[in-house]
Amino acid sequence: MIRTPPGWGADVITRAYRSMTLTSDVDSRETAGTPAVRRIGGEDLRWALNRGWDDFKASRSDVVFLCVLYPAVGLVLARLAFGYQMLPLVFPLASGFALLGPLAAVGLNEMSRRREMGLSAGWADAFKVFRSPSIHAIALLGLALMMLFVFWLLAAQIIYNVTLGPKPPISVDAFAHDLLHTRAGVAMAFAGCATGFVFAAVALAVGAVSFPMLLDRKVSLETAVTTSIHVVRRNPVTMAKWGIIITLGLVAGSIPLLLGLMIVMPVLGHATWHLYRRVVIS
Repeated sequence: MIRTPPGWGADVITRAYRSMTLTSDVDSRETAGTPAVRRIGGEDLRWALNRGWDDFKASRSDVVFLCVLYPAVGLVLARLAFGYQMLPLVFPLASGFALLGPLAAVGLNEMSRRREMGLSAGWADAFKVFRSPSIHAIALLGLALMMLFVFWLLAAQIIYNVTLGPKPPISVDAFAHDLLHTRAGVAMAFAGCATGFVFAAVALAVGAVSFPMLLDRKVSLETAVTTSIHVVRRNPVTMAKWGIIITLGLVAGSIPLLLGLMIVMPVLGHATWHLYRRVVIS
């Protein structure tokens, strides 16, 4: 049976939710054909970040050149939002980068993989991901995350419409005042954060290690996603900390006109590869 991309994406999200809510205590090979995963802690996160920093320093100019695209795109999106009176969507657009982070980091994962193998790991090598035998699965998973991003923007718009909207704000100052000093603004902030948390949790579960795994092994997309979900189920506290690190890193990198993402994005992207190598048993 041929599945449409929206139907397939919805199925991935549904399976992620169901798998995350299971209570099985089996922790090594919970599904036939799924690789075993380890328990990890804060020390492992620090180790992965340190290795990510090492990879960044080893190819610093190359990686910065590659990742300059991300803040540039962010600035364009923000300018469009302001220009078309879509001010309420500026924050959802910026925070939505966390949903697309695993996809944006695929090239960086490839660079770390090649460096670990002793191969060249320059910016041109990052694009060799397009030659990966799993490129079709990577593209489909990326499509699912992009759909999740679109759904998040739609949810954010709906939340604004039923609280401060539906009319757009007349100015930045007026929007900030309504957001901070009215009940509707507080309700919008609370509902937006709660909804964003759900979207971020799904994206983390689905994409935590699935992209690196598709680059590293000859596995199906379902196996990669299932393994990623098992990693989160096996290490809920540690992976929650990882999600917080990613969020805080993206926020810090976004403050100076998103320019900090030129450092934050490559370090986190490289670290994701090493976290995968740490948690998934070879």
